[in-house]
Amino acid sequence: MESWADGHAITLFPAELAYIDGAAPRRRREFQDVRWCARQALASMGAPLGPLIPTATGAEFLARYPTWPPGYVGCLTHCDGYRAAAVGATDGVLALGIDAETHDHLPEPALNRVASSTELAHLSVLRSTHPEVAWDRILFSAKESVYKAWFPLTRRWFDIRDCAIVVDPREGTFTASLPRNSSEGATSAPPAVVGRWAVSGPVPEGHVVTSAVIR
Repeated sequence: MESWADGHAITLFPAELAYIDGAAPRRRREFQDVRWCARQALASMGAPLGPLIPTATGAEFLARYPTWPPGYVGCLTHCDGYRAAAVGATDGVLALGIDAETHDHLPEPALNRVASSTELAHLSVLRSTHPEVAWDRILFSAKESVYKAWFPLTRRWFDIRDCAIVVDPREGTFTASLPRNSSEGATSAPPAVVGRWAVSGPVPEGHVVTSAVIR
């Protein structure tokens, strides 16, 4: 479920109100709107509704990942002008991740921090054939989606530059290859993940959205 609007009418659960207490108005709006998306997605699958907040303690990286109803997994994302939630049943999906970004190029220092030399060469080819797309932003968003699916499932960290992305410009897909040591002991997660990407609007307008699913 996705939305381009702000201010969706929703009554937050007491635990959600307590979690967001003291946040800035913009943060509260984002928190509320993205949970509106999540409730719409859960309701469409007949899933029970409840507070979507992190419950794990002692793990800083888990702070961004809410706990979903039993039998379901999901992911939330938001950026300027866009909010979305994706939900899957655990009988078919182990984990999923989604990420939204503005459709604009990454600053060069940021790109060099997230992309390997092989990926930079790959981006150069993509730019030469499809210059209208911010491929560097798609690369970054794809890595974010993979990490959002990977970490809650495995509780294992990987360096974003070690997650190698190859984008297919025709099929709207990407393949993420993960370093071998990130999957040690994580038998439920594969060493490679296939995801999807989409863009709307020209650079620097519109949005980039990516998704990754581990089945």
